[in-house]
Amino acid sequence: MDAIYQAGCLVAGTWLTDGPAAERTGPYLRRTVSRARTATPDDITRALAYAGPAAGAVARLAPATRAAILERAAAEVTARGEELARLLAVELGKPVKDGRGEVLRVADTLSVSAAEARALGGEVLPVAGWARGVGNTALTCRAPAGPVLAITPFNAPANLLAHKLGASFAAGNTTIVKPPPQAPGVSTELVRILLGAGMPVEAVQVLHGGADVGARLCAAPEIAVVSFTGGVSAGAAVARATGPKRVLLELGGNAATIVCEDADVAEAARVCARTGYSNSGQSCISVQRVYVQRGRFEEFVAALTTEVKSLIVGDPLDPATDVGSMVDDDAAERVVRRAGEAAGQGAAITTGGARSGAVMEPTVVAAPPADARLVREEVFGALVAVLPYDGFDEVIEACNSSRYGLQAGLFTHDVRRIVQAWRELEVGGLVVNGSSNFRLDHVPFGGVKDSGIGRESPRWMIEDFTVTKTLLLRGLSIWGEQ
Repeated sequence: MDAIYQAGCLVAGTWLTDGPAAERTGPYLRRTVSRARTATPDDITRALAYAGPAAGAVARLAPATRAAILERAAAEVTARGEELARLLAVELGKPVKDGRGEVLRVADTLSVSAAEARALGGEVLPVAGWARGVGNTALTCRAPAGPVLAITPFNAPANLLAHKLGASFAAGNTTIVKPPPQAPGVSTELVRILLGAGMPVEAVQVLHGGADVGARLCAAPEIAVVSFTGGVSAGAAVARATGPKRVLLELGGNAATIVCEDADVAEAARVCARTGYSNSGQSCISVQRVYVQRGRFEEFVAALTTEVKSLIVGDPLDPATDVGSMVDDDAAERVVRRAGEAAGQGAAITTGGARSGAVMEPTVVAAPPADARLVREEVFGALVAVLPYDGFDEVIEACNSSRYGLQAGLFTHDVRRIVQAWRELEVGGLVVNGSSNFRLDHVPFGGVKDSGIGRESPRWMIEDFTVTKTLLLRGLSIWGEQ
């Protein structure tokens, strides 16, 4: 894939390619792979002015019409899966096998969004159950909230765009998309697929650019809902810029996985190796902290180290590659520094710890101190820390000591511990007999504490992208009037 992808801005129904542009250098290929036409202040003004009338046009589409468009788009994504996976590989260094997995999820997410569009409805309220309600009828429906701003991250740019844009369109909204600068090509191509499937041009606009573009869009009164996925500091900036409007934030994490003494250690190590380094660990729920009962600690470290050493590192376009490059050299260097800091505090690096350009060697750090930065902060890279614990109450407390709370994993067959962990872990989700890094796109996903506000997946996002409208019929009752 030697051609440079030209990612235009879509403003007020027109694709713009001339004008200021930013080039994306592939972190593995080390050459320009895509070029994005960046949004100007005038583009932003025109996009916001267009959003109001566009919202009315989209809201008038029947849910069945919206659903059919999303289903056609899902089929087209499946048909063009290899092309999209390769675009992810060249823009981000994501192994093509991981890209194929993301593309499958995009198709699923669009299909689920279609199903949720078909399920839109409301309620007949029991107003006659109270004396003042006798003789009246009340109904509710879910109505589009208004223009949605979708700000997407680089680590899963296609699927997270599918979640935001798919759910917003299913709800009947128009959406302004602000893609990540690191993945303008794949983001733009997904929008083109949706338009080709019949999505009306009023339903979506695309504005490329940096934080300045996002900040201006967040603050705009024309925007009704902001849906942002990204880092904690950026999320705080989004919340400040947004002001008093609905804002959904899916932020960071330093996800913990607990391995109890009754676990299948070999299987737990295999799963943690496969899910701790996929996408070079650049996932908010990637395995970062693994707490292993002390009696099985050395066994687990040895098994994990063996599994990690077997991972194939290299060219993301090679179907055999397990670990490609990180998003850029600075990201890889950050992980190297975290590993080195922990080693200086007494931890053992059992494998990895170095980089070549943006390619980070998959790294295992055994027994770092609890206050090491790679334990307390989000690493967001190809590194897994393994720590011993003694009692189950103790490990619950250790997991909860984090300011994050997105998702956790637990390997055990003890149902009492499963229930205790589900009850006491301060996280949005718990995966049993799996690592923290597992997600189904039709299941609610989101965190607590600094990991964010709100839940993703089409059904739950549609709740946030719609408002409840009530109809009161005075003097007309479907109930008895005596």
